[in-house]
Amino acid sequence: MHALAGQLLDAAGVPWTEIFVGGGVAAVAAAVMAGLGVAALAPRMLPFGAVDVGPKLGLPDLPRLPVLLHSRVKDGRPRNALAALSAAFRSAVRG
Repeated sequence: MHALAGQLLDAAGVPWTEIFVGGGVAAVAAAVMAGLGVAALAPRMLPFGAVDVGPKLGLPDLPRLPVLLHSRVKDGRPRNALAALSAAFRSAVRG
């Protein structure tokens, strides 16, 4: 998402400066909530209390990206758990 956001901003002619690179979504979300800047996050990753400022700041829309699950699990209980997780993701995306 990081590289894609930069490309979209450049293509739209929106000047930007990277001021924080976190070790994951939680770190980036904490930086956003601390007021350090804005971040390109999928709606499902937004921390409680965060707001979408894209339209207000004239930022380009982010594309919807698929969630991919990769596994070596083939059968048994782990396979059942993976199937349940997949179903939960599909349900959340469909709303």
